[in-house]
Parts: sequence; structure tokens; C-alpha cells
Amino acid sequence: MRLVIDTSVVAAGLRSRLGASYLLLSMIPARRFQLLASPPLFLEYEDVLLRPEQRLAHGFSVDQVQQFLSELAAWVEPVEIHFQWRPQVRDAGDEMVLETALNGRADVLVTHNVRHFAEAALRFQLQVLKPQDVVRRLR
Repeated sequence: MRLVIDTSVVAAGLRSRLGASYLLLSMIPARRFQLLASPPLFLEYEDVLLRPEQRLAHGFSVDQVQQFLSELAAWVEPVEIHFQWRPQVRDAGDEMVLETALNGRADVLVTHNVRHFAEAALRFQLQVLKPQDVVRRLR
């Protein structure tokens, strides 16, 4: 299964070890799925995780966030964005997530904001699921 994980899921996975977002992140090294990310999406991960309010919430230092991202990068299959289909979603920040999924031929886009991608998902026949739904499928 080829997955694109929205930044909200990565951030939630670092904030709490109790939820499906954390479980999904912890499955990456087991190769239960292939994680896809484009350079812009990965840079967004970095930008969001290093924000002061996020660091306060997850409790990681800048060095720890950088270490996490370095390890995550080792598992990512890079996706080059060859085609853009903008606008497809209402939130301009979600466009790069969708484009990563489409250009990377993802099976699933994982997000807490399923509604944000609903119309585009139908148009492109892309599954958009919450982390808990993906974890259930992988177990």
C-alpha cells in the first residue's frame, strides 16, 4: 500500500503515543506500507513540527525534530511533482498533499481532514482515510 500522510497526522503522531497517528508512524520501519512525500510536503512537515507551539505540544527539541525527520526521510519514497491540478480543494495548503498523492500514485491519502479532500478524491478515484482506518487495514 502506497500512502501519503498529511502533516496533521505526522504532528498528531508526535504529540501523543495513544492515537492511531502514532501507531501509523511507528509502522513505517516495518515496511507495512510505502510512505510517499514530495519535497514541498516534507518541507511542510519540517516547518510545522519546528513551530514553537508544536514543539511545546510534542516536547521535542529542535535537534530531536531534525533527528526524527532524518529518520523519516530514510523511509520515504520521493515524489516529483510533474503535474499540478490546482485548484482542486478549498484549502490551498492541501493542494500539495493531493498533488503528492496523485503524482506518487498513492493508494491512500491519510488525513484527519477527510472532508477537505472528499470532492477531489471522487474525481481522481483516490481513497482518503483517517489514520485509524488505515491502521485497521494494516493490522
